[in-house]
Amino acid sequence: MQLTLIRHTSVDVPKGICYGITDVPLAQTFRREHETIRQKLKEETFDAAFSSPLNRCTKLAAEILPENDIRIDQRLAELDFGDWEMVAWNTIFESPEGKNWFADYVNFRCPNGESFTDLIQRGKSFLDYLKQINFRNVAIVSHAGMIRTLMCLIQHKTPEEAFYTPLEYGQIIPFNLEP
Repeated sequence: MQLTLIRHTSVDVPKGICYGITDVPLAQTFRREHETIRQKLKEETFDAAFSSPLNRCTKLAAEILPENDIRIDQRLAELDFGDWEMVAWNTIFESPEGKNWFADYVNFRCPNGESFTDLIQRGKSFLDYLKQINFRNVAIVSHAGMIRTLMCLIQHKTPEEAFYTPLEYGQIIPFNLEP
């Protein structure tokens, strides 16, 4: 099964702010960005399309996949940073809990949020679901965290390798999911 992952477009959030599952607004460049993505995908035919429930993904999915019935799936949401949502990364890093998380983000949960292990479990649950259905080509609009999760699960990258893989807003990443 071919998976085409599409990261949402740029957001209107000051640089250096942690925004995970917060439903933040899209940047003014949304129209231009979604048109670029749509053009890159114009030759593709998808037999299924999924999106994170967050507006930055559902809006993009509706624009670039208008002929598909978009299935909203909670498992595709970004990492829940809990108490750190909309807090500056510098402030998080300076806190004792932040130091613990930066030392072991794979296992350490954000206060009232998730760890990368939690995100991997959500990603695994989603992939297990996909494997039960006979899709050939699936579009998925999601976030950098979930894309990195799928890199770990499908490409067997370590979390560190996945986190150091650059991902741009609006980037399209193909995966081949073996049954």
